Amino acid sequence: MQIGPLKLKAQLYCGDEIAMGPGKADLLEAIEREGSISRAGQAMGMSYRRTWLLVDAMNRCWSERLVETISGGASNRGARLTPCGQEVLRLYRAIEHQLESVASGEAFAELSALLRAAPLDPKHHSSTPQAD
Repeated sequence: MQIGPLKLKAQLYCGDEIAMGPGKADLLEAIEREGSISRAGQAMGMSYRRTWLLVDAMNRCWSERLVETISGGASNRGARLTPCGQEVLRLYRAIEHQLESVASGEAFAELSALLRAAPLDPKHHSSTPQAD
């Protein structure tokens, strides 16, 4: 999320793998809405392979799978979030909400007041400290 000049993005890591971030949370919501991993990927403009790789990474990183596939006849197949997947998504969105609160706080307002609208042109400003 970007609020003025501040960009906050919560990412949770499992080793070197991103276990959850904004894109993966959006994908979980799309799977819940679409009832299918491939339809969720299509809705988000992602390739089938990319979608499956993201789901696989999430399922490998958490104590339980976040997404389960449903086999069966053509009309009964698909995917859904597991209870763990629903809880991880809920808690992740709660963290994002807390980050939004930080961004609207007094410290951020004070910090923003000290920030230039754009950097000075390097040709006209030396960042080398001047000797006293």
